[in-house]
Amino acid sequence: MNIKRLILEGENVSIDFKKTISNAEKIAKTLVAFANNKGGKLLIGVADDGTIKGVKAEEEEKYMINKAAHEFCKPAIEPSFEEYIVEDKLVLVADIPKSDTKPHYALDEQGKWWVYFRIQDKSVLASKILIEVLKKDGESEGTLIAYAEQEKLLLEYLGNHGRITLKEFSKLTRSAYKKAQKTIINLILSGIILPHITEKEEYYTLVE
Repeated sequence: MNIKRLILEGENVSIDFKKTISNAEKIAKTLVAFANNKGGKLLIGVADDGTIKGVKAEEEEKYMINKAAHEFCKPAIEPSFEEYIVEDKLVLVADIPKSDTKPHYALDEQGKWWVYFRIQDKSVLASKILIEVLKKDGESEGTLIAYAEQEKLLLEYLGNHGRITLKEFSKLTRSAYKKAQKTIINLILSGIILPHITEKEEYYTLVE
């Protein structure tokens, strides 16, 4: 693995930088988000801007990550570790595998369990739709899509407008929320559309 190239590419859907691990709850959020998506690597000893700071006590960092993975993640996550010397400094890489037991929950400071998902370079709180997607993704090896009228309308709309919310889709197809939700879940699982979550709303775009 070319660790320097990974650092140059910056944070993304499967790479996250941490200067140091100081909080098990916060790190659990990232571990869960990776496991709920395609897996990922946590590079410790690297600042957010990609500056290599190095790890002072790698055993402590490993202990914190393992503690977060076992005590603050449910089901527990099993990270593996590798060490690299970059610019004479030690970078610790925690590898989080893609999970078969989704969804994973992370424990917050208030003692509540939440599902997180990795979207681009952020670990975001999963909506009800995303949690359903994760449950189904854990159950099946892919989804069979039959292009019914609803899907055609959705794909046409996205082709013209670029994005859609569940409410807009429900209105467009004059269908019940539940049915519209099912269609969207199938299309996310099939890798045809992508969910985006902001503080205000969740919307969907075509996968480029």
